[in-house]
Amino acid sequence: MVDRTDIEAAAARIGGYIRHTPSYEVRPGLWFKLELLQHSGSFKARGAFNRILTAAEAGQLPEAGVVAASGGNAGLGVAYAAARLGVRAEVFVPVTAPATKVAKLREYGAVVHQHGREYAEAYAASAIRVAETGALFVHAYDQPEIVAGQGTVGLELPEADTVVVAVGGGGLVGGIAAAAGDRARIVAVEPVGAPTLHAALAAGRPVDVPVDSVAADALGARRIGAIAFDLVVGHRVESVLVTDEAIVEARRRLWHEHRIAVEHGAAAAFAGFELLDDPGRTAVVLCGANTDPATLYAEPAHAAG
Repeated sequence: MVDRTDIEAAAARIGGYIRHTPSYEVRPGLWFKLELLQHSGSFKARGAFNRILTAAEAGQLPEAGVVAASGGNAGLGVAYAAARLGVRAEVFVPVTAPATKVAKLREYGAVVHQHGREYAEAYAASAIRVAETGALFVHAYDQPEIVAGQGTVGLELPEADTVVVAVGGGGLVGGIAAAAGDRARIVAVEPVGAPTLHAALAAGRPVDVPVDSVAADALGARRIGAIAFDLVVGHRVESVLVTDEAIVEARRRLWHEHRIAVEHGAAAAFAGFELLDDPGRTAVVLCGANTDPATLYAEPAHAAG
C-alpha cells in the first residue's frame, strides 16, 4: 500500500525534475489543476522520475536502461525522464497510439516498438523485452513508486471538497486518494467503453474489461491496477462513467470556452464533473495535453481500442 508518507518522499525526490503545475480558478469554487502543463504533456513524468530515481538510489538501475509499455502518455513520461537522467529507454506502444505521441517519443530519444492494437498487447511484448535485456521495467500505473509519484499531484491541489480525476489504470486516482486521505471526496471518471475501475468495484476485485473508447489512447488499460484498487476501496473513491459523446463535448468546451487544449482522457474528468450534484469547492484534474490541435476544430472518427 502507498500512503501520504511515500508521496511526500516522492515529492522531495522528484522536486528538481518536475513542474509544480498551476491551478486555475475558472469561477468561484471551481479550479482546473493544469497538469497538462507537466513535462512530457501529462502527469506521467512524476511517476517515471520517482521509479527511475528510486532504483538509481538503491544501485538497481541496470546498464540496459528502462523499458515501458504505454498507450502513449506513460511512455512519454518515461522517455522524458530517461532523457533527463541519461538513461536508455525502450517504449512499447500499440499501433493505434496517436502519431503525435509516437513522434514525441522518438524526439525524446526512446527506441519505439509498436505491437498490437491495445495497451495490453504492447505490455506483453515489453515483458518479453525485459526478460531478454534485464532492463528496469517502469509500469504505466501499477508499481508503488509510480503511484507515489503520481500522487504528488494531490499535494499541489487547492483546498477543495471534491477532486475529480480521470481513470485508466488508476495510478493517478490512487495516488491522489492516498495524498488527500479523508480531507476530500474523490470522484473517479471513466469512459463507458473502458470501465476498469467501475467493473472492479462491482466485482470486488480487478477484472479485465473490453476497451472501446475515443479516450483509449490515454484511458485504455484493460484492468485497474491492484495498488490503485486497494487505495480506491480504502478511501471510498466514487466511480462515475461518461459516454464518448460527453467526453468529446467536454473537450470542445474546454477549448472554446477556456482555450485549454487537452486530450480526450483529460476531458473525461470535466465531463464527469458536469454530472455531479452539489460537489462544493471542486478541483478538476486536467491530466494530459498530448493531442493533435487540429482535432479541436474537427473531431476525429471514433477510435476503438
